Amino acid sequence: MKIGIIGAGNIGGNLARRLTALGHDVSVANSRGPETLTALAEETGATPVTSAEAARGARVVVVTVPLKAVPDLPSGILDGAADDVAVIDTGNYYPQQRDGRIPAIEEGLPESRWTEQQIGHPVIKAFNGTFAQDILDRGLPHGAPGRQALPVAGDDPAAKQAVRELIDELGFDTVDAGGLDESWRQQPGTPVYGNRGDAGTIAKALADAGPERGAEWRA
Repeated sequence: MKIGIIGAGNIGGNLARRLTALGHDVSVANSRGPETLTALAEETGATPVTSAEAARGARVVVVTVPLKAVPDLPSGILDGAADDVAVIDTGNYYPQQRDGRIPAIEEGLPESRWTEQQIGHPVIKAFNGTFAQDILDRGLPHGAPGRQALPVAGDDPAAKQAVRELIDELGFDTVDAGGLDESWRQQPGTPVYGNRGDAGTIAKALADAGPERGAEWRA
């Protein structure tokens, strides 16, 4: 599968490592330019590209940049992607620690709904509460007891299924966390955020989430 990764931080870099190891054709971009990705390319076999090129021909595109940087992504960033492209948003809103105040999110808009509006394309929220090192270290074969599960939220059933299948290939179970308007259930500060539980544990954590954003997660 052709996969584009926009953002080469901890999550993006480790997804590039695992997805290339699984045989996928991975292009990776960051804000500083492809020449800064030589070491990652040599390590993984991923192709370093500009952000504007990352989605070309891709069936899956991973947007894994700081939330405050989403509006700065190139216009038409998904031009040239597959018609049925699934776009994964791994982002989180950290107003005090990194992103500053984003009024719409402060007023209750789910973080991934905001990202969707900025890039002009539906997204699937996944990997946002996952420790980056777990992507390398904690994957297990399908059906293994105690297999870690990740919540996945989104509105497009086909795109969500494609993402869930990819996560299964990476070695993790998934739990359907509902539509994107329910994705607040997996935002920072919720019981599922950073939770390494199995599918039953993750389903319960999603159900236990409350909509009130704690003070730590507000501007």
